[in-house]
Amino acid sequence: MENRIIDINHSMTYFRRGKQAPYTFEFKFEPPKTKAGIRKIPMLDDVYAVLKEMYDYQQENGVSPLVVDGATGFIFINKLGNLYKHNAIDHSIRRIVNTHNAEEEIKAKKEHREPIMLPFFSCHTFRHTFCTRFCENKTNVKVIQAVMGHADINTTMDIYAEVTETKKREAMENLSKNMKIF
Repeated sequence: MENRIIDINHSMTYFRRGKQAPYTFEFKFEPPKTKAGIRKIPMLDDVYAVLKEMYDYQQENGVSPLVVDGATGFIFINKLGNLYKHNAIDHSIRRIVNTHNAEEEIKAKKEHREPIMLPFFSCHTFRHTFCTRFCENKTNVKVIQAVMGHADINTTMDIYAEVTETKKREAMENLSKNMKIF
């Protein structure tokens, strides 16, 4: 926290243990999928502020006693003091989207207009959106690759560096202004 660096050096997995029922499930640290997944990322000021707030809250209200592979002091915990499972977060997102869409249909009908519906998205969509916005910010693609932990630059370019008609037009206008060929 002092250096405002996010040090990614492992991945948390949740897996089934045992070959037959009753199964048990547990969290476990695993290495990232690729060597590029091990990285240090400078922390945005807003991220630091939220993490500090969560840390301060836990200092006042108690820290989770959870231990996973010897590690403790987890920040992202649920109300029971356990780690979140990504499918639980996706379920919460789905519930929020469904509630919004149901309310929007009723509201739009009363207002005699087409409803503005939210599509379903997952927690992984936030990663995709962050990377897409990073690309749109005209950040050096090698920096984006390092921050995202992509082993292959083609992953960054092919999946996240989306080209829209607006972006192409802006790029050509900027080129025209900067080159003054004619």
